Amino acid sequence: MSNRSMTIAGRKIGPDHPPLVIAEIGINHGGDLEVAKEMVRRAAGSGCEMIKHQTHFVEDEMTDEAKQIFPPNADVSIWDVMAQCALSAEDELELKRYTEELGMIFISTPFSRKAADFLNEADVPAFKIGSGEADNLPLIRHIARMGKPVIMSTGMQTIDTMRRSVAILDEAGVDYALLECTNLYPSPPEIVSLRGVTDLKEAFPNAFVGFSDHSIGPEMALASVALGACILERHYTDTRYRKGPDIINSMDPSELRHLIERSREIWIAANNPKQRTEAEEPVYAFARASVVADADLPAGHVITEADIWARRPGSGEIPGYEFDTVVGKTLKTAVTRNQQLKWSDLAG
Repeated sequence: MSNRSMTIAGRKIGPDHPPLVIAEIGINHGGDLEVAKEMVRRAAGSGCEMIKHQTHFVEDEMTDEAKQIFPPNADVSIWDVMAQCALSAEDELELKRYTEELGMIFISTPFSRKAADFLNEADVPAFKIGSGEADNLPLIRHIARMGKPVIMSTGMQTIDTMRRSVAILDEAGVDYALLECTNLYPSPPEIVSLRGVTDLKEAFPNAFVGFSDHSIGPEMALASVALGACILERHYTDTRYRKGPDIINSMDPSELRHLIERSREIWIAANNPKQRTEAEEPVYAFARASVVADADLPAGHVITEADIWARRPGSGEIPGYEFDTVVGKTLKTAVTRNQQLKWSDLAG
């Protein structure tokens, strides 16, 4: 354990703390505040601690060329996707208020300078930087100057292409987490990198490392916890019957609860040392072996390896792991086959 942690709105994040599971609503609400609030309400019921939104002010985020770009998971341009799915500034503030009223932490990904300024004025406790902005140096620098913790996804990047972005965060002196990520929606296991969690930890020792998951099912995110991921982020919806480009790789409330509870168990188990626990003692008493005579042996006999064996239960005085110590000793008294030997039976 490291004793290092970063804190967002009172929630400590790091190897010594259970993984923080972030429910990424993103644009799954389709621009409807009431749908977004229902998603938030059901996330709270699943035990969620943090909701993540996306803040889109399209006119500051994109140029007109975006109207000709069609993402692989949508049938309209990226401009139209975001314009249709963005909440108004007023609605987003209401979503933040509602999230916090339910006891959860609200953060968001700003996709533009205007969005970052808006979120800073709204007093979000941290910023999320998406994979698409992970090498957007002016935006990262702008966000880092605000002095708040940063969680940055690293999809579509290599360790080397991340170095300049990470250097900006280091120079700003803010706490930051880097999330391993694959940006295909959904991501098949053939292109997901769990090793990326380990690679990020090794390359950026100041970073807290997590996993932003776009695969289907919880397996990859849960596996990342065993490798040290202390933040898990997955897209989330109240029901997968909704339409939207990210719904296919979104978890529902029952999967959200599963991810929270199972990740906590894996984190505990990943940090338990190799040892015999108190709970195992009754099993150990019968499951291990004791050294016994493997034939009837007379007093004065010098024991050879062929004269003894180790058999259950472990209630005998001489455990199986002392087998080699018994060889070469002289019997003080006669013993019968399968009799558990005692140290007082032996001389020499």
